[in-house]
Amino acid sequence: MSIKVYVVDDSAVVRQTLMHLIKDDPAIELLGCAPNPLLAAPAIRKNRPDVLLLDIEMPGMDGLTFLRQIMEESPIPTVICSTLTTDGSRMALDALAAGAVAVVAKPRLGLKQFLEESRRELLQTLKTAARSRPHRAAAPAPASVASARPSVAGLHALSVNKPIVLGASTGGTQAIEAVLTALPGDSPGIAVVLHMPEKFTAMYAQRLDGLCAMNVREARDGDRLERGLVLIAPGGRHMQLRKAAGQYFAVVADGPPVNRHKPSVDVLFRSAADCAGRDALAIILTGMGDDGARGMKLLHDKGARTLAQDEASCVVYGMPKEAVAMGAVDDVLPLGQVARAVMAFDARG
Repeated sequence: MSIKVYVVDDSAVVRQTLMHLIKDDPAIELLGCAPNPLLAAPAIRKNRPDVLLLDIEMPGMDGLTFLRQIMEESPIPTVICSTLTTDGSRMALDALAAGAVAVVAKPRLGLKQFLEESRRELLQTLKTAARSRPHRAAAPAPASVASARPSVAGLHALSVNKPIVLGASTGGTQAIEAVLTALPGDSPGIAVVLHMPEKFTAMYAQRLDGLCAMNVREARDGDRLERGLVLIAPGGRHMQLRKAAGQYFAVVADGPPVNRHKPSVDVLFRSAADCAGRDALAIILTGMGDDGARGMKLLHDKGARTLAQDEASCVVYGMPKEAVAMGAVDDVLPLGQVARAVMAFDARG
């Protein structure tokens, strides 16, 4: 049975190109298209698509407002098509927070060439979105957490030697936010890889920094992974951990994609297995594919504590499922229990 996709984009060039790419895949059926949400809404209500491919920067009713209405009334798996401008990235992150499944990036130049080159990724994203379970946006976290942030200088150093590594993909923006906002400000340092386009990660880190008691920032090469700090791997670059003088540091560098991703969860997890072993905690959250599963198996075999998000709370039960199938996971937990497991790991000393 084919996957029914509906396209909403105010650019006729984008609509025509997407229609061309979609119609060539026998597994996908183009249900229809519209230049704006006002025209799309009645068509979608009459014939519900499996996936909505939505632009968010449109005149009149913008895509973000439309998405929030859809998620409130009857959630449809939605893939956002966004520019990589500052405003576009911010709106795309707002869309992910509102329940969108994934973001595919528009180029600034050479639109048709970009989409042709990205055809495989685009079609795979649509197929994955069709299997996803979009969730309504959760209630917002408290607006200010600065007062909850302790001074790192006054904290004990036990957890400096107990790094936490975390990986996620589709649905990961919301899942990571749910975990981090539930943690106290003096939690062990956390290194995060999330499959996200370049230029989105810095803004995502900034967004989380305003919501979390921990400090959150995009990782830079040489950053120390210290207590009370979350480092987000920058889009388009790999992140690893190295150990020196009992401390852990981020190694951020270019390189070929691993498991079709850059950054790759496996790259981070393998480095943690090499330098931290049994001292580490590894967490794999919602996401399509198998990135991170093999790295988690290495960590598990070296005695690290390993956790996976359960199927019921995942947007896409792909990466956790593969890790479980490899025998790499100690415990499978609902998303709401992951932060508690982090605190228990910290308390064991």
